[in-house]
Amino acid sequence: MAHEALDPAFRKLIDEHAPVRQPGSGFIFTEGPIWHPVDHYLLFSDMPGDVRRRMDRAGVREVMTPSNKGNGMTYDADLNLLVCEHSTSSVARFRPDGTREVLASHFEGRELNSPNDIVVKSDGSVWFTDPWYGRMPGFGVERPRDLGWQGVFRLPPNHRPGDDPQLVVDRYLFTMPNGLCFSPDETRLYINDTEQANIRVYDVGPGGTLTNGRVFASGIRDSLKEGVPDGMKCDASGNVWVTAPGGLWVYEPGGKLIGKVAIPEKPANLHWGGEDWRTLYVAASTSVYAIPVKVGPRNEPFMRARGSSRPPAAPQGDDALRLDASRCALIIQDMQNDVVIEGGAFAASGSPQHCRDQNAIANIARLAARCRELGVPVIHVHFLVHPGAPGFTLNAPLFEGLLDESAMVRGTWGARAVDGLEPQPGDHVVEKMRMSAWEGTSLETVLKAEGRDILIETGAWTNMSIEHTARTGADKGYVMVIPEDGCSTMNADWHRASIDYAMQNVALVTKVDEVIGALA
Repeated sequence: MAHEALDPAFRKLIDEHAPVRQPGSGFIFTEGPIWHPVDHYLLFSDMPGDVRRRMDRAGVREVMTPSNKGNGMTYDADLNLLVCEHSTSSVARFRPDGTREVLASHFEGRELNSPNDIVVKSDGSVWFTDPWYGRMPGFGVERPRDLGWQGVFRLPPNHRPGDDPQLVVDRYLFTMPNGLCFSPDETRLYINDTEQANIRVYDVGPGGTLTNGRVFASGIRDSLKEGVPDGMKCDASGNVWVTAPGGLWVYEPGGKLIGKVAIPEKPANLHWGGEDWRTLYVAASTSVYAIPVKVGPRNEPFMRARGSSRPPAAPQGDDALRLDASRCALIIQDMQNDVVIEGGAFAASGSPQHCRDQNAIANIARLAARCRELGVPVIHVHFLVHPGAPGFTLNAPLFEGLLDESAMVRGTWGARAVDGLEPQPGDHVVEKMRMSAWEGTSLETVLKAEGRDILIETGAWTNMSIEHTARTGADKGYVMVIPEDGCSTMNADWHRASIDYAMQNVALVTKVDEVIGALA
């Protein structure tokens, strides 16, 4: 099934021929997909069936029935499950032990319609829409409406269960408010209206105030295809993905429609998942579909839970790089005298001159100093052999050269870190005898202990050690960031060949100053 790129930017998000898998089917009407960031499974609702299901590697099974005809779901920062319940007109919180607590069910003494979709902001506030689908046959329990209008509500960070929610929009503006999502920096809130077939966007102010409401996208209709604005999510780059006729429509942050994702059935909601957050799950009528994508989700609070495989940082609406320092580690690889200093074993290769041309030592030193200020682990990866290189296999010309030059011998001047990049107290030192920093080393043990999944990689050699480490890191699910002026090799041509081609497929290539700014 081919997807439709209306703008080249769409191809950066998903391949036009990305396969649409069907990992689960045979349901009545699926909704509310949400991925558990630690235990790696998908929960989804089946409202007419009054059941909540779990999908994982073992298959699909029921986890709650009856489920009060739950619809939209998410987690809070403590991994409590928040559910919009149609049968009870409530927002309910389920703790990991299964304890259920009603957070909100009434406004000004009247029962809510039927909370539908839900999202959590970084300050802990909970936002939800309240159309009346849950008072219709099938999708809920048929009964009269109590409010008489459909709103959008907020539970503030200090909300006490049972207190009234805060109404954040004009009560008569929306006909059927449905999906909602924040922009990556949470300065915007998007809300769609199923009946009006549009998306509105608001500026988010202090205390959860919404101002400057305007139509972001309209005319989300097609008389020849099934689908309406329903579920909606924002990706890490600020693009808005919304269910629509024929599948999902994707809008760039300025409101331009840039592409359409084709789904075989009428879609209802979507969410990212997978251990690398690169699988888009779509709840669509009788099935759940899974599609590989190139971009991850907005970094929601629940994704930062300890032990989670959190989505990577990404350029945001202004294209400025943003990096979460609590997730980063700095790698300084092969910056040893034999490699990049005149008089070293490999000086004849041209590596000292290219290192000077790149100003790599000074650039790395500045970056390392900033990382230490922010508590970002600094990991030195040193190539070391014992005299005579026992246990060192000569299976490549590169390794034969090391033995011929008696290079990188433990305890010698050549094996020491270059001046200015010596390990400091609190830094880690990882030893290797291969090009890649991963093979036969303790690198991943250190990263797991520190809880880091974004790796800023610097050092020598760009087209060998740096590239090999970046490729393997990407395969392992790490986000690789390469500040290219913090790397060097034998000459500019080899450096550029790696940076401009191979690295573009496995890493985010940038500059040292941009990384320092992103960490700020």
